[in-house]
Amino acid sequence: MNRTRTSLALVGLLALVTAAAAPARTQQSDTTLWAHLRFRFVGPEGNRASAITGEPGNPMVVYVGAASGGIWKTEDGGMQWRPVFDSEPAQAIGALAVAPSAHNVVWAGTGETFIIRSLTAIGNGVYKSTDAGRTWNHMGLDSTGRVGRIVIHPTNPDVVYACALGRAFGPAPDRGVYRTTDGGKTWSRVLFVDANTGCADLAMDPGDPNVLFAGMWQLEIKTWNLKSGGPGSGLWVTRDGGATWKRLTGHGLPAANHPVGKIAVAVAPSDPNRVYALLEDTDPSLYRSDDAGATWRLVSRNHDMAERAPYYVRFAVSPDDPDRLYFVTVRFSVSLDGGATLARSGFGAGGDNHDIWVDPQNADRYLIAHDGGASMTLNRGKSYSRVVLPIAQMYHVFTDTKVPYFLYGNRQDDGSYRMPSNSLGGGISEGLWQSIGGCESGFGVPDTVDNVTVWSGCYDGGLEVFDARTRHARNVRVWPEASYGWRPADVKYRWNWTFPIAISPHDHTKVYVGSQVVHQTTDGGASWKVISPDLTRNDTTHQQSSGGVSTDNLMTFDGATLLAIAESPLEPGVIWTGSNDGLVQVTRDGGVHWTDVTPNIARLPAWSKIVNIAPSHFDKGTAYVAVDAHELDDLAPYIYKTTDYGKTWRKISDTFPRSAFSFVHAVCEDPARRGLLYAGTENGLFVTFDDGARWLPLQTNLPHAPVVWITVQPHFHDLVVATYGRGLWILDDVAPLEQLDAAALARRASLFALRPAYRFREVQGVVRAPNSAIQAQNPPYGADLTYSLAAALADTASTPDTTRRQQPARIAILSAGGDTVRTLEATRQLGLNRVWWDLRYASPTTPQLRTPPPAKSFVRTGADGTRPLVAWDLDLSTRGPLVPPGTYTVRVTVGDTTLNQPLTVLKDPNTTASDADVAAQTQLATAIRAEQDSVGRIINRLEWVRR
Repeated sequence: MNRTRTSLALVGLLALVTAAAAPARTQQSDTTLWAHLRFRFVGPEGNRASAITGEPGNPMVVYVGAASGGIWKTEDGGMQWRPVFDSEPAQAIGALAVAPSAHNVVWAGTGETFIIRSLTAIGNGVYKSTDAGRTWNHMGLDSTGRVGRIVIHPTNPDVVYACALGRAFGPAPDRGVYRTTDGGKTWSRVLFVDANTGCADLAMDPGDPNVLFAGMWQLEIKTWNLKSGGPGSGLWVTRDGGATWKRLTGHGLPAANHPVGKIAVAVAPSDPNRVYALLEDTDPSLYRSDDAGATWRLVSRNHDMAERAPYYVRFAVSPDDPDRLYFVTVRFSVSLDGGATLARSGFGAGGDNHDIWVDPQNADRYLIAHDGGASMTLNRGKSYSRVVLPIAQMYHVFTDTKVPYFLYGNRQDDGSYRMPSNSLGGGISEGLWQSIGGCESGFGVPDTVDNVTVWSGCYDGGLEVFDARTRHARNVRVWPEASYGWRPADVKYRWNWTFPIAISPHDHTKVYVGSQVVHQTTDGGASWKVISPDLTRNDTTHQQSSGGVSTDNLMTFDGATLLAIAESPLEPGVIWTGSNDGLVQVTRDGGVHWTDVTPNIARLPAWSKIVNIAPSHFDKGTAYVAVDAHELDDLAPYIYKTTDYGKTWRKISDTFPRSAFSFVHAVCEDPARRGLLYAGTENGLFVTFDDGARWLPLQTNLPHAPVVWITVQPHFHDLVVATYGRGLWILDDVAPLEQLDAAALARRASLFALRPAYRFREVQGVVRAPNSAIQAQNPPYGADLTYSLAAALADTASTPDTTRRQQPARIAILSAGGDTVRTLEATRQLGLNRVWWDLRYASPTTPQLRTPPPAKSFVRTGADGTRPLVAWDLDLSTRGPLVPPGTYTVRVTVGDTTLNQPLTVLKDPNTTASDADVAAQTQLATAIRAEQDSVGRIINRLEWVRR
């Protein structure tokens, strides 16, 4: 980036910050200002993997595709894993394949095809790597939505087939089977059934790559229904490489007029005449052909092969035995007789299994992707190694008001979490996390007054109150009725998979939860009362059985439930609700009277989901509403604002960049600055400084997983983000963004007001597993100092003044009396720069030993002529002592510009030491430091003499 361009970028950002009342203009794409700020991952361990493959014949190399957390690779048999897809905009991986004849060629299909929930992430086509996953190129098929299988020619890596299901939210012309013969430069659709039907599975005859079988799946997903199956579903075959296809019906298979659903297919590598097809039917049905698909026979209807078909229906045939089949579903099962009978495998390394890959060169090695990550075996299932990755699908995140604070959230396919934002120890270990009741879905909301009570939800209206002191959870479910299997229309209360929970900001004993009505308790859940009528459309046609060919009612598809409840932080009794069938309602008297304000929202898509509501911290009648219409096949972003309790609304999301991932999951108002909003979309985080007139990406190093919830911890000014695929992240101290204004941007340099820093004392933590892939991060210790530099002072790559480029920014920490406590050197990058002061005095002089010990000539010095001082078993620190609590001045000097800001250092509120104790400790520590520094200088002079 040249200097002129970066200057113009900051000028554009200056216009953004100062033009709150200006009409929306073109999206600014350059986010240089905050490019150097970094999010940190804080946990938890992850869950769902949806695709897996390995390098044939090499057990060291495995690729795991997360359901919405990117691609992970190991090159040492699973000892270490690294993400290799984080820079790409799509993070839902539906398919992975390594070219059999060129193992450096890897293909990825994006968008998940294992579907039983609303939050099943979509993709934007296919990607190819020619360097074993180090870099990737997008190879098209952008609108295919979900690619669930990629098949590569055994000897020609340029011939590739992609099995595209489509987004499945409505009829689409991009579904079907695609083929490329030039490595992805061009594609042709070689099989298309109809706009309602896509490809679920694809299998190639390894002996004759012109023969392929395709399982086609008619599928439509709406908020209120998943309809799997219909006349479009069927099994197809080509025997000329895709030029022509034939639908296979009869001859042992169901007739064409018999509706089926999802279909998986496999060809036995050791006997290509043996072909298997697993069909979703009223009972799952496994068919077998022994003549390459000419005739078939029904082998089994065992439900263990394919429970809840849209979420599973996948299997594999061992490469050395045509009778050995592996079925991945709720359980992992093995058949040794061609599917006639199933045996429990003894597999205990995962559950809710989705994908399996068997090494074509070593049948003893196979890999399984499941809802707990992945599992690998090298001895045909006698034992497994479990792979756990940081790919957690979180639904929300909330924070308490402790110092340091804790984060709370519920994770798909596991449970709930309470975890520290700062462990005050050697890192954030998995052992520091604890469950808070509830279960995988829903909200985990802490009481920020007592910092002890947590309300945690679960599907089917499950609700528990957790006590952080006793770690006990108490069941306070509103209504004791299990809804499993029932039509939503037939139950008393309809609960969303993630039904809303909210604690009143005015009375922490008042808690609200939502079914189709608002329930309220003031006695800790001992009793509940209904304070609203039905606040949904209550359209019974959207409350019917879901599933299609096979019924699947598990509270994941119900079109008449509440998704959002929020009470104004400024005005008691002003409560907002949003439903998953598109209604926004408000009461101003605590629930006595309700007003449907939906008709006042222009251009609101009917039947869209009101995913969250954020009442303003600044104006009583103001609220922001995030709307998600992607299950209507509308991928546009929708955020609205009202300033008069819903009488009028303004759409404030028109300047969002548009893509397949533009739809919005959450909006959050910064509590410290009017007009500063954050929004989470299907693949990123965005910010606006002008109340939605223009939006900019705030991504920096945050992976492109769906951002589903955002909160600002008000005391620390931390931005806390929940992703559905990569866990929880914190951007420490967004106060500089809260302070960003025209004056700051117009200056050559600005030092932002500094948040107080705590003089935390280290605590003893939990030992971490040394090889864990879950590397949660503490913030750096001390005070973060943030300043901005314009191009005139920044050290940019194009700066012609090489002398200036060699001079860093200089920071001096001054005591209240004006004495220099510490000096630091810092970056001179364009935009925001951040350096952390560890709250310590300067380190004492470190002895530089330049000669070997007497009679120990084998002790060598390094290239610089010194050897380290080894101080084992001595109470000796080479760091300076901590400064005492008090007020300090931070002075930043860049060139001829000097800036000052006060900084308050606070005592650790968790320590029992008195102020006098801390003062005495500081006095002794500084005296020791002075003596240590003197001794170090003497040793250094002596070492020069000895040398």
